[in-house]
Amino acid sequence: MSNNLRVFVYGTLKPGEVNYQRYCQGKVLEEKSAIAYGTLFNLSLGYPAMTLGENIVRGFVLTFPDSSIFSLLDDLEDYNPHRLLEENEYYRQEIEIYDLDGKSLGLAWAYLMTLTQIHRFNGAIIPSGQWTVDS
Repeated sequence: MSNNLRVFVYGTLKPGEVNYQRYCQGKVLEEKSAIAYGTLFNLSLGYPAMTLGENIVRGFVLTFPDSSIFSLLDDLEDYNPHRLLEENEYYRQEIEIYDLDGKSLGLAWAYLMTLTQIHRFNGAIIPSGQWTVDS
């Protein structure tokens, strides 16, 4: 059985973005365009956040060889599983992801944000569901 770990990314961890190069380059076994259902927000901090919902959020699923990548990604996303939810900037949850035709790809981890945090960071909905640096 494979120990591979999949993470759905929709912001600065997408291939070609600054944090992909910093945190994922050379560690990813596979990258594939994917969608998830939620709402995407542009934060005043210059990066996005996602909540669960019914809109399409466009991103990538990255496959890593094992869960050791969590130590790097959790630090980046200011997430600690031993803290209370409201003490984290993001929280990590497994969600269902889909290919671009809407076929299920199974589960992947995603970093999500509470609406309280999104409001704190002056989040604005991105209607297209696709974040870019210029969003």
